[in-house]
Amino acid sequence: MVPNGWENVLLGEVFDFRNGINADKSQYGQGVKFVNVMDVFGNNILTEPKIIGRISISDKKLDDNRLEYGDVLFNRTSETFDEIAMSAVYLDDADATFGGFVIRGRPLTNNLDPKYTVYAFQDSNFRKQVIKLGQGAVRANIGQKDLVKVELLVPPFSEQQKIAKILSTWDKAISTTERLIENSTQQKKALMQQLLTGKKRLLDESGKRFDGEWSSVLLGDISHITTGSSNREDSSLTGEYAFFDRSIDVRTSGIFLFDAEAVIVGGEGQDFVPKYFEGKFDLHQRTYAIMDFENAYGKFLFYYIGYYRHYFLSQAVGSTVKSLRLPMFQKMPINLPSVKEQQKIATVLTNADKEIELLEQQLADLQQEKKALMQVLLTGKKRILIDG
Repeated sequence: MVPNGWENVLLGEVFDFRNGINADKSQYGQGVKFVNVMDVFGNNILTEPKIIGRISISDKKLDDNRLEYGDVLFNRTSETFDEIAMSAVYLDDADATFGGFVIRGRPLTNNLDPKYTVYAFQDSNFRKQVIKLGQGAVRANIGQKDLVKVELLVPPFSEQQKIAKILSTWDKAISTTERLIENSTQQKKALMQQLLTGKKRLLDESGKRFDGEWSSVLLGDISHITTGSSNREDSSLTGEYAFFDRSIDVRTSGIFLFDAEAVIVGGEGQDFVPKYFEGKFDLHQRTYAIMDFENAYGKFLFYYIGYYRHYFLSQAVGSTVKSLRLPMFQKMPINLPSVKEQQKIATVLTNADKEIELLEQQLADLQQEKKALMQVLLTGKKRILIDG
């Protein structure tokens, strides 16, 4: 049912579609900005500074394929059907053009607010239609002849402007939170570099700065390192106990093997990013648990191993799938401060993690709120009061 005052239109009635430029490799790298598929994937709104690539073409070619303010760009092809016809709207007047794997939609009327179209093509109903029209066995594809058949629900222009303004407010909040996460992540990296190398010493309980020498040891000398014996396939997310499958935490209802504080590292086919865990767990036979620490604090070792995981990357063997064996873990060099300083360092880094986790939850909440708003605003289920 079409909401009162809205209309259902075919894209072919309101857009003129055109495929982009297929150029020789020698033309890339200089000239006018050139939109490719990744630009479309990475941005709902495109402006000239956001476009990475350049292409050298004639003035005639540019005139025929120039982007204008309000043009909508769709990707023609993707690895999956879920990602075909993703869109980005060009909101700039600077010269730019677009590539052969991109379709440009140019509005034929003034009835669509460009800022509204940023959101209109994210609507679930639009996405369902284009996914259904996708073709291809190896890669998913969609063409102009398919896009012209897609229906778009269009509110009155003044309502479009209101909807775009509301949703852009959420976008600004999302962007702000993303920047805060990036800043906090960079700050944590800087903290790790300072604290885990001893370049920065924290204050002890009395307010004095730690100053003792760090001890050089091997990981195998200060912990017990073991791998699992299970190659089970029956693990699920609904079990009672943790089961670490190559550093991925799933759940198992089977009998657990360990009950301990441990640093878990996948030993095969991973980037060897560690996990910290306390409690009852089991291990895959290619996953390692580092536990039973001696003169070492588990959470400190978790951060230390994560910071110095390039050691594992350098020690891993295998031409196709990189893997680690027990001796490689045992021989990892570790520099340890006192246990009290380890605990202090771990506390500081844990607090940094909590701050990032809080921001990530805020981001997830904002994204969910925006998604819920789009579902009601872009379908007319919730109407906007228009001033005047």
